[in-house]
Amino acid sequence: MAAPVSAGTPQSPLALLPGIALASALAGAAHFAAPFLAPVAPIPALVIALIIGIWLHPLAARPLFAPGLRFCVSTILRIAVALLGLRVALGDIAALGLSTALIIIMAMAATIAFGLWLATFLGLSRSFGALAGVATGVCGASAALATSSVLPNYQGKEADTVFVIVAVNLLSTVAMLAYPPLGQMLGFQETATGTLLGGTIHDVAQVVGAGYAVSDSVGASAVIVKLFRVLLLLPVILIIGRMFASSNTAKVPVPVFAFVFLALCLVNSAMPLAPSLMPIYTPVKSLASLVSTWGLLIAIAALGFNTSVTSIAKLGIRHITTVIGTSVMILSVVVSGLILTH
Repeated sequence: MAAPVSAGTPQSPLALLPGIALASALAGAAHFAAPFLAPVAPIPALVIALIIGIWLHPLAARPLFAPGLRFCVSTILRIAVALLGLRVALGDIAALGLSTALIIIMAMAATIAFGLWLATFLGLSRSFGALAGVATGVCGASAALATSSVLPNYQGKEADTVFVIVAVNLLSTVAMLAYPPLGQMLGFQETATGTLLGGTIHDVAQVVGAGYAVSDSVGASAVIVKLFRVLLLLPVILIIGRMFASSNTAKVPVPVFAFVFLALCLVNSAMPLAPSLMPIYTPVKSLASLVSTWGLLIAIAALGFNTSVTSIAKLGIRHITTVIGTSVMILSVVVSGLILTH
């Protein structure tokens, strides 16, 4: 691991620059490499940055880079997650209907609870259970990073976070291919199929790929359901933060970024009511979306740099079982709910 930096130690901007520059360079390389790899291996830029960062850990494990890398996985990450709020509109969420919303809420709650229980049952930390449950229940890599930011520090936290991110991405890719035929086999109509895809696939990119591969209407429904899950990131992070603050000696700070996420969601929802502001708001929203995308990429590159291959190698079948178990749980609850209500 890179040399630790105390959270309470102020850092000058100059001290942050080497680590930020290193993570940004890797983020840029991953962004430009992804399209070239797509015809052979459609690997998201986030995963490319993570894997290369882990590979280059010995380079980054120097005091010179530690302050900037820590800044990336804390401050930059929180800013990027907060800006995700501009992608959610309450009007679209309201159009889902009460039954669909209840299915998604119950599925997410059951998945997170199951992750906490299964990790404990298998002899793993409850923190890993929270990471696995929230990542599979909410929105994949972004949710894993957000959850990690409110969990108290513990030995192996970076390795656990990296493992969950890689695992949910692989499972999302499998789901993108397997779940559309599953919906057809179960006889689901377009709305139900969209709910199935948006309610169970972990990452947004794979939801889009799976939904629009079926039809435009299924793709639209799947994306709206997925955005509802993203919206629920706020209460989930608040609950997880409170849960671990009360059960650990470490004090978890109030996740201000989660409230900013909600505020931006409300702004995005209200903007259609002020058409005169749209010419100004639209480019601002596009810029914020770009900043969010790059912020997440830089944060995950820094996370990779902070994680050694040795720490990943220590993770075994119990970690794999937990992530697969939470994925099966959310699929089971969503499918059961759709069968009962459609």
